[in-house]
Amino acid sequence: MTDTTEQREARHPSRLLAALRKIGATLGQIAFTMVGLLFVTFVIGRVMPIDPVIAVVGERATQAQYQAAYEAMGLDQPLFVQFIQYIWDVMRGDFGMSLLNARPVAEDIARVFPATLELATLGTIIGVAIGVPLGVLAAVKRGTWIDQTARVVALIGYSMPIFWLGLVGLLIFYGILGWVGGPGRVGIFYVDVVPSVTGMILVDSALDGNWTVFRNALSHIVLPASLLGYYSLAYISRMTRSFMLEQLSSEYIITARVKGLSERAVIWRHAFRNIRVQLITVVALSYAGLLEGSVLTEIIFAWPGIGSYITTALLSADMNAVLGGTVVVGLVFVCLNVFSDLLYKFLDPRAE
Repeated sequence: MTDTTEQREARHPSRLLAALRKIGATLGQIAFTMVGLLFVTFVIGRVMPIDPVIAVVGERATQAQYQAAYEAMGLDQPLFVQFIQYIWDVMRGDFGMSLLNARPVAEDIARVFPATLELATLGTIIGVAIGVPLGVLAAVKRGTWIDQTARVVALIGYSMPIFWLGLVGLLIFYGILGWVGGPGRVGIFYVDVVPSVTGMILVDSALDGNWTVFRNALSHIVLPASLLGYYSLAYISRMTRSFMLEQLSSEYIITARVKGLSERAVIWRHAFRNIRVQLITVVALSYAGLLEGSVLTEIIFAWPGIGSYITTALLSADMNAVLGGTVVVGLVFVCLNVFSDLLYKFLDPRAE
């Protein structure tokens, strides 16, 4: 019996209402998470043993100058009022002024974040391109020397300190062999040669058609990106192997093999297809980890990214820069989680 027009029309409002509720719930979760992050950073900024007024006016300021700055910064207001003002400032993209260079923190973050984004993106691409096939191969060849080698490779990636690998990599591939460029994003002779459009030197040099700068920048990024990629593939390959082992032991895989499907079809069309949604979370977490956790790599390779920016600001007691960078990193985590949820629904319509 077919549905009547009235029945179909009656279902449309309910579907629309359900969709609006899901969107509202997602937006509510994002807002709640961001408010919680802002609350934590606000509290940190207040409990740190650093007087923000002294940092601005200096230790030789008079009491009148100190009091004027204290009131101008709104520190005489109740904490609740200060927190509301802090939220409003962040929503407007105002993280205050940096004490190191007297520039808006938002401008500094916009300048340094593309460098981290470029490095983490290339590292994630390397990690996915090698880690996923390695994890699948290890699962298919379970118990063989291939599986053991893959597990050892992942174990080394987990165990070795990344700063030690970075120093050894610089010594061997730059200092001794000369295969890669040294610290920094580009050679000193190519600084500011291409116009900054995206802030990512590889993209900007390609857009400008300056392939000399592109090759030089590539030689500088390949080693730190490979180290981050190795760290990423250690996690991705291990999780891929675990997911694939679970699928390969399922009954539908046995049925597919009994029906005579090729091993390639069984592995990639059936088993791997069913772990894509799980891998999204793994890759998203790995990517987010590289975006905020590449501090040591950036310091070793003199990479002017947000990790080294926050570290320098922290050592200089520039709390506006530290808290601004922390909020941006937290926002990146939230955005990646939302993006992974959207991919869930695209790859698996059954996901609620």
